[in-house]
Amino acid sequence: MKFILSNFTLSFFILGLLTAAISLFRAQKPVSKAAVIEALFAHFLLFSVGISYLYNFVMHVFFAEMAARFIGWANSPFQYEVGYASLGFGLIGLLACRGNSGLRLAALLGVTPFLWGAAGGHLYQMIAAHDFSPGNAGIVFWTDIFLPVIGWLLFCKSKTTLANKSVQPV
Repeated sequence: MKFILSNFTLSFFILGLLTAAISLFRAQKPVSKAAVIEALFAHFLLFSVGISYLYNFVMHVFFAEMAARFIGWANSPFQYEVGYASLGFGLIGLLACRGNSGLRLAALLGVTPFLWGAAGGHLYQMIAAHDFSPGNAGIVFWTDIFLPVIGWLLFCKSKTTLANKSVQPV
């Protein structure tokens, strides 16, 4: 359980894949390529953006000392700023999972620079401060890099497969 909660970005990503698979399994057959992409993207936005960032909000605002220790940093007012930014990203992710392409674009435009900036900060801390704490150099570092890539791939794929089609989220 500690591994799952400590590596929440990966945990919520996997949970999104599992729930997308379940929804596709339960969907009327045959399932189109567009429906598969829609399910993957909707569940990615729900779990990897919506719920993940709400979790991040709770951790940075209500458990700031523990979150700072996990990252290898001292607690500071910055924890609350990250927490409230995460609250905004999480709420947008919840709306975007069932939203139109404009809302989905906004969700990705918000989290991408945040995550890539965080990855750059983590890398700097690894080099300059030799901070290899799990919350700085572990799975979180890698998901900071790759989750936006996955999100953009799903967005681009959904734009090409759903062009001029009406496919409802699964």
